[in-house]
Amino acid sequence: MVQRKLPRGLRNCNPGNIRKSPTRYLGEVQPSKDPAFKQFESMAWGYRALFVLLDSYYQRGVRTIREIISRYAPPVENYTEGYIRAVAESAGLPAESNVDMSDHDLMVRIAAAISRVENGRAAILADVEQGWQLYKTHKP
Repeated sequence: MVQRKLPRGLRNCNPGNIRKSPTRYLGEVQPSKDPAFKQFESMAWGYRALFVLLDSYYQRGVRTIREIISRYAPPVENYTEGYIRAVAESAGLPAESNVDMSDHDLMVRIAAAISRVENGRAAILADVEQGWQLYKTHKP
């Protein structure tokens, strides 16, 4: 596939479309050539960053799918209710259920669902799995 026809998040190896911020992630391309979003060396590093970000929410008490997506994709920029439904359905949990950051299968499903909503196409699960392994190996 031609690189320029890929969704922005995939072109940037940033499947979660994480915005530029002072936070630095392993595998982040510095400086990002994208004016608004971070870029990563590979999709695996992009997924690792997404897991790190979700873990930071968890550490601050943001624990349900509804809370996570409301924080991650606020209504001022997104159709948040639809986003919540899509992630909850893919995760196989009600939106009000607490997320367990140590549950490999659940977190892979959540990250893949976020990527699908952000990029309009199914995630490549091998990339998500590699990101999970990087997250577990290189915990912040």
